[in-house]
Amino acid sequence: MDTHHWAYLYGPPKSRGILKQEPQDFIVKEHLGFEPCGEGEHIFVWLRKTGLNTAFVAEQLARFVGVHPRAVTFSGRKDKHAVTEQWFGVHLPGKHEPVWRDFDLPGATILASNRHNKKLRTGTHKGNRFELCLRDIQADPSLEARLEKVKLGVPNYFGEQRFGIAQGNLHLGMRMLEGETIRNRQKRSMAISALRAWLFNQTLSERIEGGHFANMLPGDIMILAGSNSFFCAQQVEEALLCRLTQGDIQLSAPLWGEGQPESQGDALRFEQEVADRYATLSAGLAGLGLRQERRPLKLLPEDLSWQLSDDQLKLSFSLPPGGFATAVVRELMMTVEPTKGTQHAHITEQ
Repeated sequence: MDTHHWAYLYGPPKSRGILKQEPQDFIVKEHLGFEPCGEGEHIFVWLRKTGLNTAFVAEQLARFVGVHPRAVTFSGRKDKHAVTEQWFGVHLPGKHEPVWRDFDLPGATILASNRHNKKLRTGTHKGNRFELCLRDIQADPSLEARLEKVKLGVPNYFGEQRFGIAQGNLHLGMRMLEGETIRNRQKRSMAISALRAWLFNQTLSERIEGGHFANMLPGDIMILAGSNSFFCAQQVEEALLCRLTQGDIQLSAPLWGEGQPESQGDALRFEQEVADRYATLSAGLAGLGLRQERRPLKLLPEDLSWQLSDDQLKLSFSLPPGGFATAVVRELMMTVEPTKGTQHAHITEQ
């Protein structure tokens, strides 16, 4: 199966457009949520990049400073075919401040730097602000109404970026489950993430098709909004439904790993049935020693605004860490990305 069959929350969109015709059509600004304290053995570097892979920039920073690549970290990967601003952390205990203006990498500009007393870890940032421009759009009359619906939330799908160009990460992951050894640590990590993301997306899609995207099942795992804390709702109660409507708690689906999900009852049966249909994939993920984790079903674009002209749609919104802007766009219109391939990876039901 490919990555294009998953259900739409508001039905297949009728509008069409081109996404990322130019890097400037996809602008991302990371919001750290706090200011570096100004002292410590870590240097936080605020960098703008165009047409560059986040991991590649980190490697070049490590080479420039003269440290091991693992000494350079980042909170989140950002799109390559875009203009993005994000923080990198460089561990430099007891060393002088580098002359950052001498950092010479085409497409990258260091905007600021400051010391901090803690390491920059994955998921540290509070969120990302997106400014998108879709060109040559063929707008259906329903587009404005869909924009209003999208304000209320979209399925929290992992975007195509997670699966790689021509689904390369997914292909690599499937070969790994078939016994191929992946020695490159970064490629192995991206392959595993792609497999896990595919199974999450499949579970989410089936909840939409079954009418349970916004409806609780007995035994659902509820995530407290804005946190990593969760609990099991063994029964569907009015108080919980009220909290769900108010956005205080969120429905979730598993990021598959070792053992059973934390869910119970009907929710566990549903999640296990999906995993059993893709037994090679779910067993492979469990065999890698990954722990069971959870991800919200719904993605809420905050402060969503738009400008619609004859042939362009400009969007501006914020998303929490791990949210994909392409998941928002997906509910609005069918898009073409000039840099993307079309080869499909095959994941079969058992």
